[in-house]
Amino acid sequence: MFDLSTYDPNSVSNPNNNIFGLPSNEEEARLIILPVPWEVTVSYGSGTARAPEAMFKASMQVDLFDPEVPDGWKQGFYMRPVDRKILMKSDYLRKEAELYIDYIAQGQEVAANQFMCKTMKEVNEGGVYLNGWIYEQTKALLDRGKLVGILGGDHSTPLGYFKAIAEKHSDFGILQIDAHCDLREAYEGFNYSHASIMYNALNEIPEIKRIVQVGVRDYATAEWEYIQNSNYRVVTYFDKEIKNRQFEGETWKQIAEEIVSKLPEKVYISFDIDGLDRKLCPHTGTPVPGGFETAEVFYIFRKVIESGRKIIGFDLCEVGVSDSDWNANVGARMLFKLCNLLIASNS
Repeated sequence: MFDLSTYDPNSVSNPNNNIFGLPSNEEEARLIILPVPWEVTVSYGSGTARAPEAMFKASMQVDLFDPEVPDGWKQGFYMRPVDRKILMKSDYLRKEAELYIDYIAQGQEVAANQFMCKTMKEVNEGGVYLNGWIYEQTKALLDRGKLVGILGGDHSTPLGYFKAIAEKHSDFGILQIDAHCDLREAYEGFNYSHASIMYNALNEIPEIKRIVQVGVRDYATAEWEYIQNSNYRVVTYFDKEIKNRQFEGETWKQIAEEIVSKLPEKVYISFDIDGLDRKLCPHTGTPVPGGFETAEVFYIFRKVIESGRKIIGFDLCEVGVSDSDWNANVGARMLFKLCNLLIASNS
């Protein structure tokens, strides 16, 4: 048994405790964080597979007082240990994928190379395996009445959770904070690429009624055409358009409330850290100039709750790792806010 009512939030965090220094356990914690150390298909920078462990360490520096949800932590946050088998599988397939990506980048034909054909097959099978593993883990937690957050890893990781949460909640929408659309079909030949997560979600999960993307500033022609032909199943607020509206006098309050109005009643938050300004996440996998301040993103999330909508789950992905721990520090603070908001929305 643990009793967080007697825990002193003003004391130094004990690294032998769980996330944020809390003496929590899985059985009694209300919110479970599932770390997913997977970055097989990343197409630029790597390191996100080790972000969950880095953020766990950095979380010891996060103060527990959140004026918007001052007692959220008292309901218990627990992060499961990183599954070493998943991490080892990611490391192995990542090395194979790097060779494959370099091969196709040179204009070589995959069909002409038996090894590359095998690599593509293994990576795609790895994606299927991961999706199944995450589905099983998250479904079991949801069945136990837990609130669940996914901690990546790259942005391919939450697909299995989308499927589990669709079974529990039926219709829902996704609020996606991201520099990218992630609407590519089998990017680089990988069916479950990090750049294909929202394409796969829309294609495989009919319960997703709408994805509202916010902060996008790097996308392909095919993704633009997908959005235009989606019959408003994808609504995208491009970074440039948001900034232009602000330059011409609109407030962030007006824009944020409009964004939230496009969402259905149940909302899942999918937060790719590269949606933030790069100064906040310099080692994210695919950084792009532009992006949000943390306060702007938190403001949207708060507006979701104020609107009467319900946050039903979240993922936080693409946090990089570095010697300075700055990326993990920012990531840990984003994670704490997401945990508090999920608690507040389910009180």
